[in-house]
Amino acid sequence: MSSLLKSRVLNKTFQDKIVQDVRQLIPYFKNGDYVGWSGFTGVGYPKMLPNALADYVEENKLQGQLRFKLFVGASGGADTECRWANLNMIERRSPHQVGKPIAKGINENRIQFFDKHLSMFPQDLLYGYYTRNKSKNSLDFAMIEASEITEDGGIVPGSSVGASPEILSMADKVIIEVNTAIPSFKGLHDIPVVDNPPHRKPFEVTKVDDRIGKTAMYVDPSKVIAVVEANYMDKTGPNSPEDAVSQRIAQHLVDFLHHETKHGRLPDNLHPLQSGIGNIANAIIGGLRDSPFKDLEVWTEVLQDAFLPLLENGKVRFATATSTRLSPEGFKNFYANFDHYKKSILLRPQVISNSPEIIRRLGCIAMNTPVEVDIYAHANSTNVLGSRMLNGLGGSADFLRNAKLSIMHTPSIRPTKTDPSGITCIVPMATHVDQTEHDLDVIVTEQGFADLRGLSPKERAYEIINKCAHPDYKPMLLDYLDLSTKYCLRRGAAHEPHMLHKAFKMHNNLVDNGTMKIDSW
Repeated sequence: MSSLLKSRVLNKTFQDKIVQDVRQLIPYFKNGDYVGWSGFTGVGYPKMLPNALADYVEENKLQGQLRFKLFVGASGGADTECRWANLNMIERRSPHQVGKPIAKGINENRIQFFDKHLSMFPQDLLYGYYTRNKSKNSLDFAMIEASEITEDGGIVPGSSVGASPEILSMADKVIIEVNTAIPSFKGLHDIPVVDNPPHRKPFEVTKVDDRIGKTAMYVDPSKVIAVVEANYMDKTGPNSPEDAVSQRIAQHLVDFLHHETKHGRLPDNLHPLQSGIGNIANAIIGGLRDSPFKDLEVWTEVLQDAFLPLLENGKVRFATATSTRLSPEGFKNFYANFDHYKKSILLRPQVISNSPEIIRRLGCIAMNTPVEVDIYAHANSTNVLGSRMLNGLGGSADFLRNAKLSIMHTPSIRPTKTDPSGITCIVPMATHVDQTEHDLDVIVTEQGFADLRGLSPKERAYEIINKCAHPDYKPMLLDYLDLSTKYCLRRGAAHEPHMLHKAFKMHNNLVDNGTMKIDSW
């Protein structure tokens, strides 16, 4: 045992379970096993054992012969989960994923993927929804990354919590990877025991910095078959850089928030902010850096690099999430100033970070990016052209359905190989619906923002087209709305007009001709 590992494993029972060579655990695993990992948005995931199993499959040419049903709070690491997908080691996956290899496996029907709201997944796991075909309601294995094991046997997570508490409680056998390449996160977590209904008690969170649980997770030590040392950090990539489009979107959104404070519908420090992942989300948070808003609070799933300067200069008073998904440079800064950040950050399980009850109570401002939004404010977050899975729903609907302000931001257009404005993100009818017209308040593109609150479907359509659509597509969309209205009025059905035989003509033209621009309807 290394001296560093010994300093992190303080419980004698767990010290006795330390295994020096992770490869000796491989014989425990069988084809078809149900396996749970820690991790959320590519951080806090197990590293040593998943890679050892991948090495074993690769060396023995067992691709497709040692496959697992894999459950992670959100996405695992690119160096582990994507490697498993490349080696055909994933039979089934839920509730979210990121990476081209696993998305390819899903779209080729090699991986059966069940997409689910992230707030609901851990509890559904406990209910036995994912283990109905087993003789007992359990996972065969849990692989959990920890940053420390305390004297009383508490398992202290690292950079994410996700669904680790539920996965631990469901597992027949547990392997703990103590990562000595990162500092101990002891004290940064708030992990309550969540009882199953009926008669579940409310989560007593009324402020972003309320604590309702413990700082570690606990498991029956008899279930733990091994403790191993992990010796490298989460492998994340750089953030997408802000561009002119994302900066204009950010400015429009900040302008809208100014408008709301001016009219007394928001206080000067706004409400707790939730932000998705990507360059637009980073640009929006960056835009707040230069705004007059202060004493901001954050209640979100994932803390990204853009939040760090706001925490450093005091613009953000306190931030809570279930994951700190930072770039390599972001993690370097985070760990260099770890003692400072520890005072203003709290990490919770995803059943708490994404709890609809708490989101609604706090009046969060939710901001997320779709694939496309239609003229009536239905949004597609997951399936390109209605069929090709990207990553999954994630937690966007947890927030958008329950927030005080539900905002979706997107470029108005995207390029294709043959047309720089070949795809419009404002479409007549969404090819797949993840967020409904009933859940969205504001749509923002680089063209402007559409405030949809209190509007009828046709009013929403004109607002979205006129404020958010790109000039290349605005006439086409207005023509569609006009023709649809006349078509449906003849049938006495013009509340939300559509021509079903023409609604996807722009999408079909994209498939056939590489652009969504059409000559006529």
